[in-house]
Amino acid sequence: MAKKIKLSINGIFVEVEHGTTILDAARQIGIIIPTLCYHKDLCIAGNCRVCVVEVAGQKRLAAACATPCEEEMEIYTNSLNVLHSRKQIIELLLSEHNADCTSCFKNGNCELQKLSSDYKILKQDFIRLVPLQNYTIDKLSPSIIKDDSKCIRCQRCVRTCEELQGVNALTVAYKGDKMKITTFFEKPIHSVVCSTCGQCINHCPTGALVERNYIEKVWDAISDKTKHVIVQTAPAVRVGLGEELGLKPGSRVTGKMVAALKRLGFDAVMDTDFTADLTIMEEGTELLMRLKGALVDHDPEVKIPMATSCSPGWIKYIEHMYPEYLGHLSTCKSPQQMFGALAKTYYAKARNLDPETIVSVSIMPCTAKKFEANRPEMHDSGFRDVDYVLTTRELAIMIKQAGLDFLKMEDAHFDRLMGESTGAAVIFGATGGVMEAALRTAYELVTGREVPFENLNITPVRGMEGIKEASVKIENPLEQWAFLDGIELKCAVAHGLVNAKKVMDSIRSGESNYHFIEIMACPGGCLGGGGQPIPTSPEIRRKRAEAIYDEDSGMTLRKSHQNPEVIKIYKDFLESPGGEKSHHLLHTHYTARERF
Repeated sequence: MAKKIKLSINGIFVEVEHGTTILDAARQIGIIIPTLCYHKDLCIAGNCRVCVVEVAGQKRLAAACATPCEEEMEIYTNSLNVLHSRKQIIELLLSEHNADCTSCFKNGNCELQKLSSDYKILKQDFIRLVPLQNYTIDKLSPSIIKDDSKCIRCQRCVRTCEELQGVNALTVAYKGDKMKITTFFEKPIHSVVCSTCGQCINHCPTGALVERNYIEKVWDAISDKTKHVIVQTAPAVRVGLGEELGLKPGSRVTGKMVAALKRLGFDAVMDTDFTADLTIMEEGTELLMRLKGALVDHDPEVKIPMATSCSPGWIKYIEHMYPEYLGHLSTCKSPQQMFGALAKTYYAKARNLDPETIVSVSIMPCTAKKFEANRPEMHDSGFRDVDYVLTTRELAIMIKQAGLDFLKMEDAHFDRLMGESTGAAVIFGATGGVMEAALRTAYELVTGREVPFENLNITPVRGMEGIKEASVKIENPLEQWAFLDGIELKCAVAHGLVNAKKVMDSIRSGESNYHFIEIMACPGGCLGGGGQPIPTSPEIRRKRAEAIYDEDSGMTLRKSHQNPEVIKIYKDFLESPGGEKSHHLLHTHYTARERF
């Protein structure tokens, strides 16, 4: 049994386990100590000092987030000394902060702004340093804006990029009053090794890091009567959007979301889940063809394991960090980009529309999707396949701007034609979901039987462990797949790029012998994406995941190959998975990038 420590906080006695910090001990008894540099996802830093408390017998105030509890400690979180010190720290931070809050994208969701309000910083006793500094704003990335004038140097972004992603795109430079958060040789984010995942945005307490937003451009398109504006929504959006609009984490708002999008004025509201099902058909076919090439034809050009290609943050990461393994990536585009290509070909033809008049908008949980849509190779429709990408947060802003009472919206349904989906597509939003969806279909196509897991739930690939492994033995396959008889299909799932590195290093060293791997750039998968509601935490991500799986289990169709609209598009337009037209519109190539 772990050793228990007894102490008092503001005269309240509490018993905690050895190693518990003062911050966590206080929270256990309902005492909230403010923080800025602290985040549940990250290691302790203790450098903002907003969480200072008074410990009896000690001359100096202690940082609650970084100080472990000791036996018989007497702690005071709201003594006059603490309150004065805390208020002065906030004032010092504001003296170096561009506090033009009303024009800031994070207005209303800024931790420094909230502290300033809570402690009623009504006047400034310190010299305003912002006008004296030569701050820069980096707007060159299609995904991320970095504004140094709003940075409080808490280093949460630096720790996020290092600890969660292992990319180190952001770092601390210089010392003292010249200290700043910057990039390699102070280059724009767009020009360094950055996956554009947006996790730095999710963990930034202020407006120093925000997404590049395209809200006004989308409003302009909706208002243009010569344009036909269509919208697609990713699976993770429906379990995150509610948090921005008054609901608890993990609330499923699919029907309300569709209703809101129609009220905003979009001409057609469709589902990225449709092309998630299509992705499974293409990716599953590609995997089976690669297995045949490797096991039967013994073709040395066939690359095994095959890796998923749905996460644009992961794609950009491997382009920088492991360019020699680009051949292992599935050539399938992400569901977003498949949808974009089909919107201006298949959809335009079916609706008798000039594709030049179609404006294709996607609502994504991801800032890297903005970069992906901007890639030069994403023009296979003859036009830019996806015109604008909005995050979940940006959609919530549009709903508020339109004056819609989201909680009173009656559920609506996606429009038909590229709006039908299965439960397999919904689980794309959680880590392991793409793998599970692919196995549900691939196993049944090969054997004629359902995957041997209760109620189709492939539990070994579910959960929030950084790396998960699973294997499925293929026995008594159909005749055309006889070469797979007895094969144990070995799979791996990783989320967060720090875990992607571990998987790739094991492949590089020859330690692993996987056939198929799924990697998602963000912790928890898309449901924890850089465009999802803030705050994020392990608990919030778990609740979103539960909602994803609840949505899947409640659907009539739960295997991608059962989707009637997918069957129809192959019959009427694409002809066959992996066929010539599919390969032209739904597949792509990747670019080796420099590693600075």
